[in-house]
Amino acid sequence: MAGKKRGPAKGDPRMKEFGRRGGLALAAERGPEFFAQIGRKGGSKTKERYGTDHYAEIGKKGGEAIKSTRGIGFYSQIGRRPKSKAQSQ
Repeated sequence: MAGKKRGPAKGDPRMKEFGRRGGLALAAERGPEFFAQIGRKGGSKTKERYGTDHYAEIGKKGGEAIKSTRGIGFYSQIGRRPKSKAQSQ
C-alpha cells in the first residue's frame, strides 16, 4: 500500500505518551532555558508576522470564551484570589 504511514494513527493514546517522553528527554538534554528560548523566538516571530493587535484580538476571544463557559461571576472570583509568589515578583 503506497502512501500509507506506518506506526500509530493520529489520535492514538500512545502518541501522547511518545510526545511526553520525547519532551522529557529533550528537557533533560537541553534544560529549561532551551524551552524559554524557543518560546521567545516563537513569540517574537508571531509579533513580527501579525503585530501587537493580534495579541489583543486573541485575548478578547479568550475572554469571551471564558465568560460564556464560566459566567461573569468567575472574573470577580479570580480577582479575589491571593496572588502567588510568582505573580507578586
